[in-house]
Amino acid sequence: MAEVRPFVLCGGAGTRLWPLSREAYPKQFHKLTGEGTLLQQTCRRLGADLFAPLSVLSSHRYRFLIADQLTAIGIMPSNIILEPTARNTAPAAAIAALRSFESDPDSLVLLTPSDHIIGDAGAFTTAVEMGIGAAERDALVTFGVTPDRPHTGYGYIETDGMDQDALRVMRFIEKPSLDAAKNFFESGRYFWNAGIFLFKSALLLKLLEIHAPEILSACQRSLVEASKDLNFLMLNGAYAQAPSISLDYAVAEKTDRMRCIPLQTPWTDVGSWSAVWNFLDKDKAGNVIQGDGEVILKDTRNSFVFSDKPCTALVGLENVVVVAMDDAVLVSSREQSESIRSLVDQVKATKPDLAAQHNRVYRPWGWYQTLNRGNRYQVKCIMVKPGAKLSLQSHHHRSEHWVVVSGTLEVTKDEKLELLSENQSTYIAIGQKHRLANPGKIPAFLIEVQSGPYLGEDDIVRFEDIYRRSPDE
Repeated sequence: MAEVRPFVLCGGAGTRLWPLSREAYPKQFHKLTGEGTLLQQTCRRLGADLFAPLSVLSSHRYRFLIADQLTAIGIMPSNIILEPTARNTAPAAAIAALRSFESDPDSLVLLTPSDHIIGDAGAFTTAVEMGIGAAERDALVTFGVTPDRPHTGYGYIETDGMDQDALRVMRFIEKPSLDAAKNFFESGRYFWNAGIFLFKSALLLKLLEIHAPEILSACQRSLVEASKDLNFLMLNGAYAQAPSISLDYAVAEKTDRMRCIPLQTPWTDVGSWSAVWNFLDKDKAGNVIQGDGEVILKDTRNSFVFSDKPCTALVGLENVVVVAMDDAVLVSSREQSESIRSLVDQVKATKPDLAAQHNRVYRPWGWYQTLNRGNRYQVKCIMVKPGAKLSLQSHHHRSEHWVVVSGTLEVTKDEKLELLSENQSTYIAIGQKHRLANPGKIPAFLIEVQSGPYLGEDDIVRFEDIYRRSPDE
């Protein structure tokens, strides 16, 4: 059986699951069900013997998150490829095909999102195995989820319904009306469009040359001048010249080579909080409770509650979504949860930080979390991973006091180096060059107290950085 090379797409912002999912830490990096985050679950499914080592395509801003999450589950991708700007799934598929074609023109590529929930990993592998024969015969294979109810929030694939290994695709349909969705469900010829494709690299390049040559040309140029940065492959800026269009629109709807393999498993693209509620197991009252915070329900039914930290109590409610984070709380009817994206646009206009960042901000060396903030002061908790090192930096407007809570930290102040352990502290004056590093084998935690007239994160002057970050990261 042919080797299948998975290519995982990991660039979405996931704003429809705000306030859990935010631009800097979107839904694919969160745990919503089962073991691990959505990205980790996706990559575990691709760990079966059928699959070659996977590649990931993502944004520059997520590169360290991806590396950390895959390292945590023992997966070393063959490539983490970084887009200079997001360009949808057709350019992504072109990059996947071009990279695979270099090794073997007849190699098979599996293009898959990183942020879907697939309930039965075995059924997924079986479906891919079923699609290999059609793909080797120069079909562009897509995987249609067998619907379990009429649904107006998904796109559909119409097939000829013939009893064969791979169903002929007749057309793609955008989100239908309820009446149309009922007809689709009853006919048995329609499937939810999961956005997963299997193809021979040579075939896709040929189809792109016919139907979307501008995409192929831009992607070819971006790879010719791609550069390595640490363990990442950075696409050249020519990639941004590719039209931002889906593979469905660019190729799939224009070719007669489309075939569909039914994917018979519980599935959701996690496109709304209501979709999460639909997928998860419920208590006797139809409620779903998620998160680490305490949740108390009284006379509440058919609702979804996620609490990150605060105790969250609901009384006398039905069909609602409540998501309580330490810096933002969402309350919505389940029926209106699809409208959260437009709500996030309002949040961006008034409180852009709440749309972009969590209170806990992740960095390649660990994370920091604001505990308190007032006039001319800010208190943070900082975690530094074993072996990690912050940049050598200084600040124009603030001084810092550091108190080690646990672990060991190596502190650089100008030319002086000191080692601090639990309950020891130090002071960083305004303008002083300084750096934190963790030489130990366990995470190190400290409390940082900042004071000064300006405490913004852009008051950082970097002199050295082992992660080669840009000034705005």
